[in-house]
Formats: sequence, structure tokens, C-alpha cells
Amino acid sequence: MTYSRVGGVGADGERAREAAWEALVATARRTVADGLVVGTSGNVSVRVDDTVLVTPSGVPYDRLALDDITGVDLDGRQVLGTLVPTSELPMHLAVYRADGDARAVVHTHAVHATAVSILVPELPLVHYMAAALGGPVRVAPYAAYGTDELARNMLAALADRTGCLLQNHGTITYGASLDQAFDRTAQLEWMCRLWLTASSVPGHTPSLLTKPQLTEVTERLRGYGQQP
Repeated sequence: MTYSRVGGVGADGERAREAAWEALVATARRTVADGLVVGTSGNVSVRVDDTVLVTPSGVPYDRLALDDITGVDLDGRQVLGTLVPTSELPMHLAVYRADGDARAVVHTHAVHATAVSILVPELPLVHYMAAALGGPVRVAPYAAYGTDELARNMLAALADRTGCLLQNHGTITYGASLDQAFDRTAQLEWMCRLWLTASSVPGHTPSLLTKPQLTEVTERLRGYGQQP
């Protein structure tokens, strides 16, 4: 394994980063397998302490190995590996700087979600699972990929949310783990597909949830699933 920072890390820290990298690669490959990205589009990151492990630019996920580990600090300086980090690094770092609880970010070019980003400024409330992302999902105005402008637009759309659409581009979600960030991406793509399907039926207009109905679900979700 190659480290660009003199002195490397301790054995425990190295093992933690290796495990996180393996999980990141598995998640990145899952975005391809589930049809959320094509080729090397999209990217995934995970935070381990003050290091952000991130998929490298232009490398197919099925070719990534343990020795390809790529990491930067929160200022974007490369501290692990020799491969160039994803061009969307500004978006990933912006999320980690804005929310100290964020531990993973998933960015995709999912077809249905990207289609919705072209049509409306906010995903209509077609399903109560919008509550799992913090509320109605906004669309961040278009900006060129890899730019600070795109990162700023994304942060505005993410205010009080854990996911948003990127106009004419794709999706970005984050969470306390890679699994949670991925699940939110999959849920967002499903809701976009649902709205596109329902709104395409001639002579019918989809019924939408009200804000009070969404608020009720938000409260109910607080106790959902297995509790510690």
C-alpha cells in the first residue's frame, strides 16, 4: 500500500482504512450492478477520522484493488495513494465540512432521477419515503461538474436534507454509513421512477402528499426498525 504522507499510520488505523476501502469499492460496484451509473460515471467516498477515501478518476470499479486506495484530507490534499481522486471531490468534501455526522457520500447518474432533474425544481411528493431524506427533494441548479459552483449549489439544495438532485446531472446522497448513503440513493431513484411512471399516464394527474402528511411520516420514522 502506498502512502504519500511520511510516517504512514498505525496498524489499527491502516486496518480501519483497508476495511473502509473494501466497503467503498463494494458500494461503487453495486452502483454499476444496480444500474445507477454507467462506466466510470458517479463516485463514492467514505470518511475515516479526518481522511476521506474516495474513488479515483476514470478507473472502472471492477479494476480497483486494495493497493489502489485513494484518500485526501478535509482540505483536499492527497494523503493516500497515487491515483488522481474523482473530479467531483469538491462536492464530497463540501458535504463532510457541512455535516460532521456525514460518513459516506454516494453520487450517481441514475437515469430516472436525472430525468426528473431536467423537468422540475423539486421532486413532487409522490411517496412518503421523501421523509427519509429530510423532506421534499430539491434540484440543485446546473453547474459544470467538478466545480466549486456545483458544490455550492448542492449544499443549498441539501439544506436540512440528506439527498438532492443535480440538474441535468444526477443525484447525491449521504449518511452515517455507506449502506445508508447507498440506500438513500436507491430510494431517491425509485421515487423519481414512480413519479415519471405515474405522470406519464394520459388523462391522469398523480395525487401528491401534503406537507402535514409528510410531517406525520417523519415523526413515525423516528421509531422505525429495530431500536437499540
